Amino acid sequence: MTLAELQNTIRTEVGVLLYFSGENCNVCHALRPKFKEVFDTHFPQLRQIYLDAHENPEISAHFQVFSVPTMIVFMDGREFAREGRSVSMHQLTEQLKRPYEMMIEQ
Repeated sequence: MTLAELQNTIRTEVGVLLYFSGENCNVCHALRPKFKEVFDTHFPQLRQIYLDAHENPEISAHFQVFSVPTMIVFMDGREFAREGRSVSMHQLTEQLKRPYEMMIEQ
């Protein structure tokens, strides 16, 4: 996926989860299935995009991702949440629940 394609996806989708990881990042590999489960269960209409930060340096730089894992959620084309390293799935779910429900009801 190119940066232009990704920017278009962010503009046109209800919401997007960008998950930046790295091949040699054990934390990234441990968190990814947890993110997938939370987003599949609670936010099924958010598109999930997983990117290797080292294989996509232009995209990583554009979104100012300097460490992995980094998760960025876009809603209505705007950055809504950004988390890095250790993330509380419960807090993230609570943070996103109301705005997500409001967007889906529109």
